[in-house]
Amino acid sequence: METIKNFDQLVAHLAKRGSRKRVAVVCASDDSTQYAVARAIKEGFAEAIFVGCREDIENKPEFQQLSDYISYVDADDRDDAAKKAVALVREGKADVLMKGLINTDNLLHAILNKEEGILPKGRVLTHITAASLTGYDKMLFFTDAAVIPYPTQEQRVEQVRYIASLCRSFGIEQPKISLIHCSEKVGGKFFPFTEGYIDIINSAKNGEFGPCVIDGPLDLKTSCCKESLVKKGIESPLDGEADALVFPDIQAGNVFYKTITLFCGAETAGMLAGTMAPVVLPSRSDSKICKFCSLALAAINS
Repeated sequence: METIKNFDQLVAHLAKRGSRKRVAVVCASDDSTQYAVARAIKEGFAEAIFVGCREDIENKPEFQQLSDYISYVDADDRDDAAKKAVALVREGKADVLMKGLINTDNLLHAILNKEEGILPKGRVLTHITAASLTGYDKMLFFTDAAVIPYPTQEQRVEQVRYIASLCRSFGIEQPKISLIHCSEKVGGKFFPFTEGYIDIINSAKNGEFGPCVIDGPLDLKTSCCKESLVKKGIESPLDGEADALVFPDIQAGNVFYKTITLFCGAETAGMLAGTMAPVVLPSRSDSKICKFCSLALAAINS
């Protein structure tokens, strides 16, 4: 497949694929979630299972026109809706889980339930963002801006595995992944996680993550700007053309996410990875377009 370089191409690819993913939407009583789901149905890559809040959706003309691709599951309250939506995924009746107007903690409680949740034993829950930035001629993926405060080496290995797989679903046959630090040197005394970067790079060379190229530590500019790489006299197989960034902790990832959206006007999409199905878990401040793009991101990864 051709490499998908922006969200318009992603939506076009999903529509051309001709299959609809079953999306369990928890408490879609807000306008932005309803917009995202309705547009995904119209674009041809989703059908919706609205769990809870039937009264906020069923009688709206727009959704009546899309009724062939909509079903409902009633719930007693928001916690019951979360539990029932998670069950749909666990039972193989939904391909994607999407958060509507429900507290993140309530939904995560259902997702992470040891007996009835959808995070298999041994899997790592993490967050991946896809961004389209002016001046960068392809999608840029990064982790983790929302879930893991300080990844252990084991968690970082899984972050690399997930993000490499996601890149390949966008047609990037051999994704270039940068392990981010504030410099290009291993500094075990103050930054012990950088020593683990070497093990990840060696694992990649041995094929643990599938076809990919991994390097680090590298800073953001040398990861994504060949000119900066050359000026610093650094040799890297990424060649200043990273497809994905693995940040050292949630603070770095979150600041990067907020910076590119606030000051750079970046279009973004995000999802939880590691679960039995992708989870669209938008922030309250995310736009309706961001929620729609996040749904598209989850659809290509399900």
